[in-house]
Amino acid sequence: MARKLSGDRILFIVTVSLVVFGLLMVFSSSVMLATANYGSPRAFFWRQLAWAAMGMVALWFLMHMDYRILRHPAIVFPGICVALAMLGLALVADPHQATHRWLRWGMFSFQPSEFAKLMLVVFLAYFLEKRVGKINDLAGTIAPSLVIIVLMLGLIAKEPDLGTPVAMLATTATIFYIAGLRLRYFLYALAGCLPLLYFAIAGVGYRHRRILAFLNPYADPLGTGFQIIQSLIAVGTGGLTGLGLMNGKQKLFFLPAPHTDYIFAVTAEETGLLGALILIALFGVYFWRGWRAALYAPDDFGRYLAAGLTITVACQALINMSVVLAMVPPKGIPLPFLSYGGSSLFFSLVSTGILLNISQRADCGVKMRSLQVTV
Repeated sequence: MARKLSGDRILFIVTVSLVVFGLLMVFSSSVMLATANYGSPRAFFWRQLAWAAMGMVALWFLMHMDYRILRHPAIVFPGICVALAMLGLALVADPHQATHRWLRWGMFSFQPSEFAKLMLVVFLAYFLEKRVGKINDLAGTIAPSLVIIVLMLGLIAKEPDLGTPVAMLATTATIFYIAGLRLRYFLYALAGCLPLLYFAIAGVGYRHRRILAFLNPYADPLGTGFQIIQSLIAVGTGGLTGLGLMNGKQKLFFLPAPHTDYIFAVTAEETGLLGALILIALFGVYFWRGWRAALYAPDDFGRYLAAGLTITVACQALINMSVVLAMVPPKGIPLPFLSYGGSSLFFSLVSTGILLNISQRADCGVKMRSLQVTV
């Protein structure tokens, strides 16, 4: 009789908890903006709820689909081509807030970089599994990988968006590390990236001003340092237990983007230190279960895929919360599952569905090996 696979209940419960908590915080943080912009206090909430519903359907479907179908070339290469094409289209589309990060069709908008994150992980998992034992082959493995990586990250950086490529580099480095890439190649990559990062910051006025504001936000409290100061005020005002849901003050046109980039600041203000710690703990458990799925995955493809998807979510969460707490310069990276934005929420749930699928087979493999040892 075939063994029935069971999903990771802890990971599933944590994900649902994050989504529900995110919907509550999107509603609370966006009421005034939604009323001012659309005449309805629930405008952002309904859109986020629709994306959450679609994302949960995708999660359920992927949870019950064998993840190994994703390593078929008919999925990997067309997916990469579609991702690159959408990133290219975004660059020639009408700008939104002086950036080219979205594709828009009427009321519908889509952020191609979210799909690109997923496809980069799928591609690397597929390609590196094929090159097991030859990971350190410069011409056969590293160079072909770099073509896709540089092209994809370059298009995203051109939008302009520097935070997302930095997060994607962390994911890429993790996958290569697990695959067994030698340390010297990481040092070469770091040596090559640091000058590029320096010129990308020092050579662009608004990025340079952000660094200066991060180092001393009170030098320009009503200008470049405004959002950092307002974020810290929100976090500090919350105290231990918070002001209560809907009772935050900084979201009332003081804190920029309270329902997107700075939703963690609103969370800290309204739920306090306890609420913020619970949220951080939920992401910690998410990382633990995702990394566990990677450790016990039944094949290299599943191992690289689970590790890449887990790091993608965890790294974004870490960067977003660090920005809110003024630990790193502002990056414009959403908080997974919480920040308003359909593309981010949908693909976070898609990634989780794949993780849940891998974890089923990981748990089954662990049980089977345990049974063999016992016998």
